[in-house]
Amino acid sequence: MTLARPETDPNVTPRRLLLLAVPALLVGVVCALILWTLEQAADLLSDVLWDTLPDAMGIDPNGWWIILVLTVTGLAVGIALQVLPGHGGPDSATTELVGKPLPLRTLPGLAVVTLLGLAGGVSLGPENPIIAINTAIIVSVFARFIPQVSGQVSMMLAAAATVGALFGTPVAAALVFTGLVAAVRGGGSLWDKLFLPVAAAGAASITMHLLGAPPFAFAMPAYGPPQALDILIGSLVACAVTVIGLAALAAFPVVYRALHALRHPIIITTVGGLILGILGYIGGPITMFKGLTQMGELLKDPGQYDAGQLAVIAGIKIVALLVAASALFRGGRIFPATFIGVALGLLISTLFPSLNMSLVVACAVLGIVLVVARDGWLALFIAVAIPGDIALLPVMCIVVLPAWLLVSQAPEFRILPATPKEASTSARTG
Repeated sequence: MTLARPETDPNVTPRRLLLLAVPALLVGVVCALILWTLEQAADLLSDVLWDTLPDAMGIDPNGWWIILVLTVTGLAVGIALQVLPGHGGPDSATTELVGKPLPLRTLPGLAVVTLLGLAGGVSLGPENPIIAINTAIIVSVFARFIPQVSGQVSMMLAAAATVGALFGTPVAAALVFTGLVAAVRGGGSLWDKLFLPVAAAGAASITMHLLGAPPFAFAMPAYGPPQALDILIGSLVACAVTVIGLAALAAFPVVYRALHALRHPIIITTVGGLILGILGYIGGPITMFKGLTQMGELLKDPGQYDAGQLAVIAGIKIVALLVAASALFRGGRIFPATFIGVALGLLISTLFPSLNMSLVVACAVLGIVLVVARDGWLALFIAVAIPGDIALLPVMCIVVLPAWLLVSQAPEFRILPATPKEASTSARTG
């Protein structure tokens, strides 16, 4: 028996992704700085228009001053559009969120009119103009210094970075570009395709909540604002647990072959059940079942488990998962994998008590689910859902990158079904 290998693009390798990650990270920093600079300038001008000048003249800024300032703002923007090179770029009412890169000569005028509008109180956000500015700059820089990267790729990097900066989470950018990619490849809006599935999933979720199903989130210490060091700590934790998951992945076909050497299904499931019973006896009920309720038990009072106990719990659950998956039992692997991640996260947190527990547990869950599910979205969702702290999301979206490089070329966590020839050979030898 062999493990199933995913279909991959031969042009996309971990080395290429790693090399492109460096300029991609730089693009993110640059785009964020440009956005920050524009917003800081707008805030300074806004303070002058709405605080300093009214205070100096003893004017109520909530009265006729509003009319005056917005009128003058409109006048100033109109003049800028008339006289500045490029005329402030295309009308935002006619543009999409992400469009073709503008000529560089239009950017100063676009920045000026955007600044005036933001400071003057115009009811528009900075998203279209700042995406256009960043896209034009990054595409130009890449064309000059890294010409081997296509204009489309550099445009996507700049636009994604700007969306991530605007909305404070990389998920927003990923979701936006999921829709764009779907529209390019298949035509139409992604949400047209997702409408019915989302409706069905939403109704099912609400129904489960109304029926009293336990939530997929637990009370854990608050994470707090992200810190730069957390990215390093989280990456180390996620990668370490990913390696543990890959070791379990390597053992999976070995366990599968060992149990299936018994040949008869009844014998396989019986022996498998026996092994699981022994494991449950050793580890206790907390190492049994699918793991959702047991996660709650672990997280309810983590202090009652020392490092040795948590290591035993995680180890037994890993073996139990491999045995159960190999012994013809029907069921999924995501829930037990999540339990393993929680146990390993608590183990690391116990060994290094100065680390934030929510961060460590989330990163551990991310690492193991990434191996078992091979789905970055699912791994991110579960990792953040367990502690239920959205503040973790920006850090997790960076932490997932090195973990994914470890997983990207690994086999899937499943066994390839036997080919007709293998089945025939097995039948003859049996």
